[in-house]
Amino acid sequence: MTMASAVVILRPGYYSETCPRAEFIVRDVMKKALIREPRSVASVMRFQFHDCFVNGCDASMLLDDTPTMLGEKLALANINSLRSYEVVDEVKDALEEACPGVVSCADIIIMASRDAVALTGGPDWEVKLGRLDSLTASQEASDAIMPSPRSNATYLMDLFNKFNLSVKDLVALSGSHSIGQGRCFSIMFRLYNQSGTGMPDPAIDPRFKEKLYNLCPLNGDQNVTGDLDATPHVFDNQYFKDLVSGRGFLNSDQTLFTVAQTRKFVRQYSVNQREFFEAFVEGMIKMSDLQVDQPGEIRRNCRVANQKTAKTMWES
Repeated sequence: MTMASAVVILRPGYYSETCPRAEFIVRDVMKKALIREPRSVASVMRFQFHDCFVNGCDASMLLDDTPTMLGEKLALANINSLRSYEVVDEVKDALEEACPGVVSCADIIIMASRDAVALTGGPDWEVKLGRLDSLTASQEASDAIMPSPRSNATYLMDLFNKFNLSVKDLVALSGSHSIGQGRCFSIMFRLYNQSGTGMPDPAIDPRFKEKLYNLCPLNGDQNVTGDLDATPHVFDNQYFKDLVSGRGFLNSDQTLFTVAQTRKFVRQYSVNQREFFEAFVEGMIKMSDLQVDQPGEIRRNCRVANQKTAKTMWES
């Protein structure tokens, strides 16, 4: 497989000749994953965020650690949080059987993220494809970039701006939390020591706070999970309705209703699901365009870079 620059021209229908059933295969595996475990597709959908923000959309976050490389799976934002890597493995295996060495893991993430949304009731859209997979990963880069559940709106706006993503994009893309669950670990500070006060976050609705106390007691199992919104298996605008009523699960969610710049979009999307869907698609496409100029390849296994020799390094 030829190595090349990872900055490539992306386009819809990229595999129409080399692997015409690629998008059908990805969606079919995602459908089966959804039936098997509904939470899994929400987990896979988040891969796009965690991948594209770290050196572009290059599937670096799928690489396992090696003796000479600390990958991104154990980064602070990913460890014990990202899951369902096996779903991507299943997609890759199916694609390798149909079209060996053709479809990149980076493109699988983009297609699977789209399918996770569409299969749970959200919008469907045409994705641009043609990415290459990175040869390495960086736990350090992930730790330096990825936000934590404690992040506030100002920090998140600054972070998204670095990637030329607007405040509107930030709020719409935060709506990815319309599906899935989060761990108690991510909200313990909100419940028991917000901003070092020894008190809960005052923005939490009192009745919702009691529910969270029962789910996440102070000395309880912090790997217990709670729903990110009131309809965790359906991609809709309930997430924003929850934020308006003070029922956001994560601090990084509820904070969007605390400042004027983000609050106006939260209100807008809470009453207009169509506008949310349109803005979400726009944001996902913009995020999927993030690339970095670096060598790339089509991995045969999404967890490891291809083994190359000096003789074959630059040969097909």
